Amino acid sequence: MTNSPKHTGMANAIRALSLASVERAASGHLGLPLGGADMATVLFSKFLKFDPQHPAWPDRDRFVLSAGHGSMLLYSALHLLGYEDMTIDELRNFRQLGSKTAGHPEYGHAAGIETTTGPLGQGFANAVGMAIAEAHLRKEFGETLVNHRTYVIAGDGCLEEGISHEAAALAGHLKLSRLIVLWDDNGITIDGPVSLADSTDQPARFRAYGWNVDEIDGMDAEAVSVALAKAQKADRPTFIACKTIAGFGAPTRAGKAKAHGGPYGKEEADGILEAIGWTAEPYEIPEDILDNWRLAGLRSAKVRADWEERLAKADPDIRADFERRVKGALPVRLEPAISELKQSLAANPPKAATRKASQMALEAINAVTPETIGGSADLNGSNLTKTSTFEDFQADARQGRFINFGVREHAMAAAANGIALHGGLIPYVGGFFIFSDYSRPSMRLAALMGIRSIYVMTHDSIGVGEDGPTHQPVEQLASFRAMPNMRVFRPADATETAECWQLALERRKGPSILALSRQDSPAVRTKFDRENLSARGGYVLAGGDDTDATIIATGTEVAVALGARAELEKQGVSTRVVSMPCVELFLEQSADYRKSVIGESGALVAVEAGAILGWDRLLQGKGKFVGMSSFGASAPASVLYEHFGITPKAVVEAVTSQL
Repeated sequence: MTNSPKHTGMANAIRALSLASVERAASGHLGLPLGGADMATVLFSKFLKFDPQHPAWPDRDRFVLSAGHGSMLLYSALHLLGYEDMTIDELRNFRQLGSKTAGHPEYGHAAGIETTTGPLGQGFANAVGMAIAEAHLRKEFGETLVNHRTYVIAGDGCLEEGISHEAAALAGHLKLSRLIVLWDDNGITIDGPVSLADSTDQPARFRAYGWNVDEIDGMDAEAVSVALAKAQKADRPTFIACKTIAGFGAPTRAGKAKAHGGPYGKEEADGILEAIGWTAEPYEIPEDILDNWRLAGLRSAKVRADWEERLAKADPDIRADFERRVKGALPVRLEPAISELKQSLAANPPKAATRKASQMALEAINAVTPETIGGSADLNGSNLTKTSTFEDFQADARQGRFINFGVREHAMAAAANGIALHGGLIPYVGGFFIFSDYSRPSMRLAALMGIRSIYVMTHDSIGVGEDGPTHQPVEQLASFRAMPNMRVFRPADATETAECWQLALERRKGPSILALSRQDSPAVRTKFDRENLSARGGYVLAGGDDTDATIIATGTEVAVALGARAELEKQGVSTRVVSMPCVELFLEQSADYRKSVIGESGALVAVEAGAILGWDRLLQGKGKFVGMSSFGASAPASVLYEHFGITPKAVVEAVTSQL
């Protein structure tokens, strides 16, 4: 291996900046930046299509550092390429409070960071979603507007995590040829050599998935360049096994487990600088090397300018739709469509499971919102996420708007995040609420990033019935409500379901869960109201001011609350029922509004077929909760509600015991 002096200087700039920052912070991971600098340099300087002066250019290539612990590789490259917000001072402040250079790359902190990575394998699966988005939009708008690739650098940890198996199998099935993964094959993990725990033949594994596979010396610039050029012509996703040396240049750590993390210490750091022939002071880049990097940053400026010219010449309607969708704005036809649906539901109030009500809402939404793209984890017959106009998205049907994810909940949620991050599409994906536990890490990252991913979680309680406690959510509502920036919608009927869908779509800066019932629920809203009553999270559904009792309920238990109210009114106990489809939204309202809804009744009861955790914020230590305190059981839903005491009678008793 003999790399050119130009390439060596550029790669060593990444190494030197990474080393300086990790040592200054006394924290971080040097193994990947030191070992992977060569393949990153080739990728950024010769193949990746981007423009640092226009970092949000829609037709840029996407780069995902799935091995997010090696973040200084990305930060160093962004600085060297000329991204304005990645200054030398930001590199100096690596891992410090308020800096753009967090320990792991965080979406939104700086331009050029396409996704938040760190939990291994997440970036890999995000990239599959990005490649799906590119393929669909290229089919819809044509290659003149959409024609880019998604590149990934992944490590051994990414490939060991189960999510990579799910995502890679899906990508191979869909033949996502614009997806290219560079595997940093350095043979070490934190605890020692990879062979301690894994003997997988990774190239063979990816060949079995249907990927194009190459195996190269990842520190040989020419070999990396040849492999990437081949990958760009492949008709399948490409996996390039790049043999590298973790902690390259470190006198005692290179190629060993202790190369993974840092800091290395002064003696080891000095040895690295000597080994790579770097004599400049920390954070100083020789002028010729910086010039080469800045020229690499300008490489796609004309390509971007040509693209903008094509966009300007596009049909005005196509251009307007493309620009609207890239901005994330919703079509003007959506709100009237929701209003029309609500009028129809008021005219003929249905008794229906809210999962069925969700399908009704989606029929109206998808007809006027071309950017929605749905999917399910082999549960569409139960989730009802596929509407009548949707075709399947497949290798030979890129126009399809429904993705069959198979039994892959974790990768499904992460791919949805990748679609949302890509832009131009709004993803929603379906599964059983109980299996949100398989999707949770990806859902948490959506909340952390503040992106518009929508999770349709059906079979939301013991109402699942005969499938039993393995399939009956109990603690899930509480756990997701505890997650910052996650909104959990649990509508009571078809009208609330339509309103909750509208709110989820309108929310640009965070994900939403729609927790939907398996069992039928009567209509609780039978009069049309143009206002979205669910928009404040909770509202008075029945009853007036100054009542003796207030009952708060969500989802299918709103009908239980109304049944209890009817009995209480017979007993002379004036009662208001508060429907609360979104607790988080309600808690965001003013104190005056919350007080006006809950009132100051002598008795306060909350009823929900879930755990009590979190309801103390509304019960304030004085009310009672009717719900679950254990796992469920296998029996018909009606029997279970009676068995666990989630009935109008139980609510009445909880009220009267306080009066």
